[in-house]
Amino acid sequence: MTAKKNQLIYVVEDNKVYNKLITEYLKKQQYTNVKAFFSGEECVKSIKKGEKPEIIIQDYFLENMNGLDVLRNVKKVNPEPEFVFLTNNESMEVAVNTIKYGAYDYIIKDKITLDKVMDRIGKITQLKSLERRNRQIQKYMLLFSGVIFLIIVFSILYFVVDVFGVQ
Repeated sequence: MTAKKNQLIYVVEDNKVYNKLITEYLKKQQYTNVKAFFSGEECVKSIKKGEKPEIIIQDYFLENMNGLDVLRNVKKVNPEPEFVFLTNNESMEVAVNTIKYGAYDYIIKDKITLDKVMDRIGKITQLKSLERRNRQIQKYMLLFSGVIFLIIVFSILYFVVDVFGVQ
């Protein structure tokens, strides 16, 4: 199992957050040899320099070259890597073409994952708002308590001074 976890895996994703999400997830799964690329050009250049990834996980939508261009360019240099597309592109035609040109799989990014992240962000925002409001209420309660205390003290002094006839 260790040898398989050491295989070179490329992640080609121009969205830096999603790129980090994928690479960190793979590393947590004990894949120790993961390289991140933010463009197809970087990926192709690395392979032309002699690197031999076994797996390339990539988005279809990239800055200057799309995922299919990356796949074709890499396969010209090294036909060995398996490609797994992880993308938002739901086009059946694109999916079929990537498989036709040698991709192992074509996976639509799961919107549910992003929805969960957005849900957590919303909950954190609500929690922080409640904490701020709670701190404000505590300040007002302290101020109100101080005012009530002063009123009581002045009332006592007024009645005590008035009771003894001192004015």
